[in-house]
Amino acid sequence: MGLRLVVSNIYKHHNEKSLFEACSYSFDHSGIYVLMGPNGSGKSTFLRMCALLESPDRGEISYFEGNRALPKDINLMRRITLLFPEVGVFNTTVFKNVAYGLKIRGFKNNKIKEKVEEVLQFVGLIHKKEQNALTLSTGEKKRMGIARALVLEPEVLFLDEPTASVDWKNTEIIENIIIQLKKRLNSIIIIATHDKESTKRVGDFLLYIREGKIYKEHPDKQIP
Repeated sequence: MGLRLVVSNIYKHHNEKSLFEACSYSFDHSGIYVLMGPNGSGKSTFLRMCALLESPDRGEISYFEGNRALPKDINLMRRITLLFPEVGVFNTTVFKNVAYGLKIRGFKNNKIKEKVEEVLQFVGLIHKKEQNALTLSTGEKKRMGIARALVLEPEVLFLDEPTASVDWKNTEIIENIIIQLKKRLNSIIIIATHDKESTKRVGDFLLYIREGKIYKEHPDKQIP
């Protein structure tokens, strides 16, 4: 069994606004969780807290392996990956952008080449591996970001607005990649998005964030 993520009674304020109040949820199963909510509802903050990049004011974000709670150390952090809405791009080739995480983790060059080329093939960018990443389209940069996350083989993957500001063609490609990721990783994948149509196409579990809490069904009891 892989990692489990448990959010317990968290509170979070930002700029004097309450984002979360006594919010709890357990992510117990592998698959794609889609988190919907209006702008400003705290979706991105929630992902950052769950990725251990930001702390709640009160409450607890916990990871379990079986029944054992894991310490929040570098070993756990390396099992978790968050892809931000704006993909950070280094002024170098697509290959070197994707290889960066492996390089700083001490992988040997032959293994880096094997893993990077395999994930670039998966996201449809193998033909652009020697191209400067700054010249990619927005959709291609998003796909490169997914490749950079995927090459690390995360056990929990957070995707923040993965199809925002992307044309319909790349949106379709990215959605198909996400669906295939579920089979490839057998991990918990949590997506924050405002795209209602996308949620229907890719999500296994649809969640709603409203007024500081997470609901398994729409708070108004209606599918938006």
